[in-house]
Amino acid sequence: MAEKRAVRAAAVQIAPDLDSVEGTLSRVQAALDEAAGKGAELVVFPETFVPWYPYFSFVYPPVLTGGEHLRLYENAVVVPGPVTEAVASAARRHGIVVVLGVNERDHGSLYNTQLVFDADGSLKLKRRKITPTFHERMIWGQGDGAGLQVVDTAVGRVGALACWEHYNPLARYALMAQHEEIHIAQFPGSLVGPIFAEQIEVTIRHHALESGCFVVNSTGWLTEEQIARIAPDEKLRRALTGGCMTAIISPEGSHLVPPLTSGEGILIADLDMALITKRKRMMDSVGHYARPELLSLTLDNRPTAPMQAHATFPVLAGSQSDEADGSDERSRAAADGAPDQRVAVLRGAAR
Repeated sequence: MAEKRAVRAAAVQIAPDLDSVEGTLSRVQAALDEAAGKGAELVVFPETFVPWYPYFSFVYPPVLTGGEHLRLYENAVVVPGPVTEAVASAARRHGIVVVLGVNERDHGSLYNTQLVFDADGSLKLKRRKITPTFHERMIWGQGDGAGLQVVDTAVGRVGALACWEHYNPLARYALMAQHEEIHIAQFPGSLVGPIFAEQIEVTIRHHALESGCFVVNSTGWLTEEQIARIAPDEKLRRALTGGCMTAIISPEGSHLVPPLTSGEGILIADLDMALITKRKRMMDSVGHYARPELLSLTLDNRPTAPMQAHATFPVLAGSQSDEADGSDERSRAAADGAPDQRVAVLRGAAR
């Protein structure tokens, strides 16, 4: 019989500081202190919460947002760096697992990145959103398959996806196949009103049912003052209102506590890990309910890079190279005292 265990999870819905990364980091630290004081062992923050989600890109065209885009670069998070060190220190001090969404800066590019810190402060996972959504493609680069992994933490096996990655069934299945126990979902919140909130609820509850795991979802929040600052035009402000669905879902697809759909707060719920087995004994979509001989997924989990460096190239022999063709000419040139000028031609298959 498996040992009974429960995990106290916290999903945070608070507003960022739109002025500086330091201000938002202070809010993260305060929320961690509060959640830890309530006994939380796992704390989840919204999508790209640090320094802030680029709401400006949703309501204005790129030609008008160059200044805000540059300001996001200036406040973005380098991994590792001061922000990750501060969060790791807080995780270690409280003995809690922390999942934080950040705008990551890697040289000249920004990425929508999810960071998973273990209870000892170690960074267990850094993954980048594989496909930014719609307007977000003007802000972030693309992630790769290396981040589609589930990691062992002090609270169990944790996987994570951001926002509309949940509409990619293959990305979700990649995590399900690695037997995640707690799935972390992050959305920006404060977008598109009740329609967005309803869509979030549908997708996170469905993932819980399909995967047989818990889902801890965190969405962001904007104050009325912040909305007015981002969008002085009253009509545009409507696009930045509502759309919040901070929730904690059981493997049966039900809310463990009522969701937080407006205002700031921290949602707390105890996850009875025995519920995973109760769900999967009836429907394990990557186990006894799977048919891999009929349907299966192939994941390329290699990190991508703009350049692949090789110390030497392999020597092609005989008919695969011009080495044999040029041997007689080099011999004649050497006899005449001429320098040996060699050009390697790599031949591929005939087209």
